[in-house]
Amino acid sequence: MITELGHFALILGFGIAIIQMVIPMIGAQKGWRNWMAVADPAATSQLILVGFSFAALTYAFVTSDFSLKLVTMNSHSDKPMLYKVSGVWGNHEGSMLLWLLILTLFGACASWFGGNLPDTLKARVLAVQSTISVAFYAFIIFTSNPFLRLQVPPFNGQDLNPLLQDPGLAFHPPFLYLGYVGLSMAFSFAVAALIEGRVDAAWARWVRPWTLAAWIFLTIGIGLGSWWAYYELGWGGFWFWDPVENASFMPWLLAAALLHSAIVTEKRESLKSWTILLAILAFGFSLLGTFLVRSGVITSVHAFANDPERGVFILGILFVFVGGALTLFSFRAGSLEAKGVFSLVSRESALVMNNILLAVSAFVVFVGTLWPLVAEMTTGRTLSVGAPFFNAAFTPFFVALAVILPPGAVLAWKRGSVAKAMKPMWAVLILAVALGGLAFAMQTGNSAMGPIGVILGAWVVFGAMMDLWQRAGQASVSDRLRRIRNLPRADWGKFTAHSGLGITMFAIATLMAWEQEDIRTLAIGESFTIDKWELTLDAVDRVEGPNFLSQMGTFTVKENGEFLTTLHPEKRFYQVAAMPTTEAGIRNGVFEDIYVVIGDPQDDGGWAVRTYIKPFANWIWAGSLLMALGGAISLSDRRLRVAAGGAKSKAKANMVAAE
Repeated sequence: MITELGHFALILGFGIAIIQMVIPMIGAQKGWRNWMAVADPAATSQLILVGFSFAALTYAFVTSDFSLKLVTMNSHSDKPMLYKVSGVWGNHEGSMLLWLLILTLFGACASWFGGNLPDTLKARVLAVQSTISVAFYAFIIFTSNPFLRLQVPPFNGQDLNPLLQDPGLAFHPPFLYLGYVGLSMAFSFAVAALIEGRVDAAWARWVRPWTLAAWIFLTIGIGLGSWWAYYELGWGGFWFWDPVENASFMPWLLAAALLHSAIVTEKRESLKSWTILLAILAFGFSLLGTFLVRSGVITSVHAFANDPERGVFILGILFVFVGGALTLFSFRAGSLEAKGVFSLVSRESALVMNNILLAVSAFVVFVGTLWPLVAEMTTGRTLSVGAPFFNAAFTPFFVALAVILPPGAVLAWKRGSVAKAMKPMWAVLILAVALGGLAFAMQTGNSAMGPIGVILGAWVVFGAMMDLWQRAGQASVSDRLRRIRNLPRADWGKFTAHSGLGITMFAIATLMAWEQEDIRTLAIGESFTIDKWELTLDAVDRVEGPNFLSQMGTFTVKENGEFLTTLHPEKRFYQVAAMPTTEAGIRNGVFEDIYVVIGDPQDDGGWAVRTYIKPFANWIWAGSLLMALGGAISLSDRRLRVAAGGAKSKAKANMVAAE
């Protein structure tokens, strides 16, 4: 009965979404306040109804209701409770319902916290947001209904994909969807502004918090996915340039460009057209990611579905929304005239260069991701574009971004001076080069990637520190420290996020340059040495888990002859899904990880063992968390809301005066 109510709530929400799509838009066009007011209760009602529908589906998974087809296909009664819950979105239909839930959540939040928006803009934003909801309601109800029943329910289910039965993958999709779907708000603001024909500093300030929130969630989601790949897949990597990984990375790059572009629009009322275009493209690439995951055009561990018909439906959504928005953009481009002017050397120019590098980086990833598909369709040849291409084509743009970031952040608005901006940065540059030289002197026979990563990471991190120090003005050290403490949260958020980027770049470069690998066959009781660590295979035991069988190795690790830790890598086999997984044994350290993977038994009675020493691996995810934390600190800055409210009050006062 509960699942039928959940299905009914979904259909009822579809009807309300259609009303919210049409009535407020007409009201905004005609100036009818009572029609515009329909948007607020409709947005809240949608969230309540979709929330109930999602709760009903969750209840079916938790209680193992195998009369529901989706539960049968993606759950099992012996599965731990965490994975029963995560099984709700660990499949195509449930994940789309989660997508819709988050879409309505953002719409409701725009209604609740949008009191400082002009009435017509708010009505149009909520109407556009509901238009997106209508498309996904239709997609779910007509092609991906999660509430289909089975006439003869089985005794038990077919279990969830074993690779998804992991804490990292339990939380990775919700954060990623919060980022994907969060960019729909930037899209809705952009389309609403194009309909009104008004893009100004106030609009840029209104759109920034939504974009920042989406970027934060995307950062966390991508970081969780990278961390999961590192410890779960057993190949020891953190990023494979998989098409679905790339599909989340491209919106992240464009969202970062949008954030910086919106700053220029807010401060100087420049780059209006570019900011609108980025808002459209960022959400467009989110839809592209949805298409790649669910169309069956790519094969990936991340892919949910292999259904071309569903893919065509999503492709239609992509073309309608992005194509429609770009058409509207072309008609309104003439009204997006920039007011602020700036010289070639200025903060604005630095942010423009930042935007170009981020956008071109996203384009490089886009080409590398889709080129094999295009080549296969046009020539019939099967091509593979892997890490060598992406590393060679993508890296130079991010290196250039790191180089210009510190001086660009301290350039003056409108007209700056390179000499003046670099004056406090020379000490930072000398320190960064000195640290790189030290790294070069300490390494033996490795590539220059490690020292270059040290230089770039130190340049970005210490440059961010110097930027913060300069903002305190000319005063004594104690006064400067007091002023730094009292700086706006947005300044602290900028410092934290830029520092996180520098740390991540440093960690990636040093890990790739200084990683050590050992592959061998090992008998029980046999030892081997890698660097300063001695590892001994003590035993391989058969262990029974809640819904799997495991061959668990026991390794004793000694450092310079002293006991350090015991590692337990596993080779699991999930009987219901008939699928093996690899669980690495990892000793996480501040400066390096010891990473051990046990393979299959060999003919001579030994076991295949792969061992890695991974320097600064955890710094990658620490940097990602710092970037997300920096975004959260900036998001908490009340100046965005107060100024936007003031802008609205000023606009109303002007209207009264005009009357």
